Amino acid sequence: MENKLLDQFDGVISSQWPSKELVEDYAPLSPKEAFELAYHTCNTISSRCISISLSQDTEKGGSRAVLYYSKQKRFTLVEGLEQNLKITIYSSEDGGIEKFYEEVSTNFKETKEAFNSRDADAKTQLLKIILVERKLDEAAHLSMVEAIGRKVYFAIGDARESAAVVPMFMQAEGASLVQLTLNKWMTFAQRLPPEQPYPKTHVAGLLKNLLEIKKWVLSLVRVNLRM
Repeated sequence: MENKLLDQFDGVISSQWPSKELVEDYAPLSPKEAFELAYHTCNTISSRCISISLSQDTEKGGSRAVLYYSKQKRFTLVEGLEQNLKITIYSSEDGGIEKFYEEVSTNFKETKEAFNSRDADAKTQLLKIILVERKLDEAAHLSMVEAIGRKVYFAIGDARESAAVVPMFMQAEGASLVQLTLNKWMTFAQRLPPEQPYPKTHVAGLLKNLLEIKKWVLSLVRVNLRM
């Protein structure tokens, strides 16, 4: 069940659905920075990351993420290639691509420029907040595909602990409530049998809170990018 949607993407969707590519140079950013900003740019409150793999070398490409937008029946593939970054948008209908492509293209260019204008400390903090963003997505996806409770616990824990060391995050209004909410769900997941699937009865409640937090985090990144 965990890989069903990804299997569909890697099969029929990526080979047969209408698509459009956006290719961007890494410069003046590193491949890691460009990939993280592209992930953030393509992310929305309701989108879901169904797969992500990260390059171990921050100065080289190799990272890959697949995001799914259920309401729009659309997928986005973000790839860190050897020389540049590629964002490919797939939709079951041609008309579902063009508007989102223009939004992503404009927003990514603006995001790169805004990020590059910040000092080194601000850049580091922003990347760490996007890491929190990714971990929230991971926790949501794992709960929806009934992954074992241990995996959900670690994803929530990573989000909470990563946020705790970022001043830009912890000093923002609402941060304490976010941390309390994450701690609540981490404690719940910790009490589950670690190798049993995350209980369906608690998925809706977890997702509701994670989406609220994700909305807050997305806004936090965007605000601080342009300060």
